[in-house]
Amino acid sequence: MNKILFFDVDGTLYNSEKKLPASAKEALLEARHKGYELAIATGRAPFMIEPLLEELAIDTYVTFNGQYVVYKGEVVYTNGIEKEELTKIIAFGEARNEPVVFLDDKRMIASVGDHNMVAESLNTLKYPYPVLDSSYYMHHAVYQTLIFMEEKDEPLYCEAFPNVQFVRWHRYSCDILPKGGSKALGIEKVLERMGVTFQEAIAFGDGINDMEMLQAVGTSVAMGNGHERVKEVAHHIADHVDQDGLAKIMRKLAII
Repeated sequence: MNKILFFDVDGTLYNSEKKLPASAKEALLEARHKGYELAIATGRAPFMIEPLLEELAIDTYVTFNGQYVVYKGEVVYTNGIEKEELTKIIAFGEARNEPVVFLDDKRMIASVGDHNMVAESLNTLKYPYPVLDSSYYMHHAVYQTLIFMEEKDEPLYCEAFPNVQFVRWHRYSCDILPKGGSKALGIEKVLERMGVTFQEAIAFGDGINDMEMLQAVGTSVAMGNGHERVKEVAHHIADHVDQDGLAKIMRKLAII
């Protein structure tokens, strides 16, 4: 049987109000009671999901889209962009008035202050504008960097920096990932520790950054509110997250 469930956060566990529906919480706790392990797989930073981890008593999580992985409270894998490469990307963006935000496991730091694209993007996460330190990445381990630019300009970055991936999560923002980095890779690190295969995992998601993990696991679910490309690769499609979609699909799949 499937042994572990991986849940994206925004648009999957969290509804459009960035809250965990009571029906979803009950479904997850019932799944645990039936023997499933629960894990998070998100683009968010560890410090941004602490309340959720506490509420659900979860100690296994894939964060930063696979760049910072924790199993049973132990950090088992980290990754990030090389400083030299990041310096070039930052300079490219600065020349175009397109800033970055750095994240490690405990904090978020902006390269510039009072930038509308940064403010609007982070507001969707209900997160305040970060403190400033344009050279933060030079002196600290950074596991994720966000670049803020419009979708029409994304091809310019992809052409200039073929050794990294730009994964869009907002109309003004992309995660910068190492080539080959993904939630699927982070999940693989967890499964290796458990001694189980991808076939024994179930994943739930809604965004473009969920596609790799949904294609990798044995059973995958795209939320009804998800991107159309995500629905195309999933085995099952749930109802909208705001309509108790998560609990309904978990019942339909006999997880609970």
